[in-house]
Amino acid sequence: MRPRLLDLFCGAGGAAMGYHRAGFEVVGVDINPQPHYPFEFVQADAIEYLSETMAVGFDAIHASPPCQYYTRLRTLPWLRDKEYWRSIPPTMAAVQATGIPWCVENVDSRAAKTDLETAWILCGTMFGLQWEDGRPLYRHRLFSMSDFMLAPSHPKHEGVLVPGPLLKDRGRLNNGYVIGGHQNGLRAMGAMGIDWMTGSELSQAIPPAYTEWIGRQLLAAIESAA
Repeated sequence: MRPRLLDLFCGAGGAAMGYHRAGFEVVGVDINPQPHYPFEFVQADAIEYLSETMAVGFDAIHASPPCQYYTRLRTLPWLRDKEYWRSIPPTMAAVQATGIPWCVENVDSRAAKTDLETAWILCGTMFGLQWEDGRPLYRHRLFSMSDFMLAPSHPKHEGVLVPGPLLKDRGRLNNGYVIGGHQNGLRAMGAMGIDWMTGSELSQAIPPAYTEWIGRQLLAAIESAA
């Protein structure tokens, strides 16, 4: 019988697929409908659901709380004055209260690093992910875990995936491509190892390779505690 993982703020299931491949039975929770989520799905407020259930019947938790407060894109002129939810602190408090192994993920930014306390970067280059023309897929994401994580080596690469002036070039960024959107949705499917989402869903997704790696470590922590 597979151990069970609760996938909070699950989106369309990029993280979920990685955990499934690692050996988990996955149940997703999101406040928005997720018609393309590939596993069992519950539509609910993620933190309220966790507070009410305390993840009873689950062996591990993954959470990808909304990133708008933490993304560098909020410095763009038309987003600068918007108010966003600082989502990581309440999420961290909720998953830690359950006492079971957990992982919380967000974008790679100074603000997210501060709120995640201790976090490791995962990047597509660590897993050999690339576009069909051979350009590397970076897709930096931060992961904080209840147990120590061993990350693959991070190959050196130039530049950071940040938009050009006012997002005039929406199709390409430095040495890679924008993920999602109308132009590169099909490219992103192959690069990220995802073939069940729309372009807008892809723009929010984690490559399953990341959470497959993490999932194997969570499984080891669960087994050692048994």
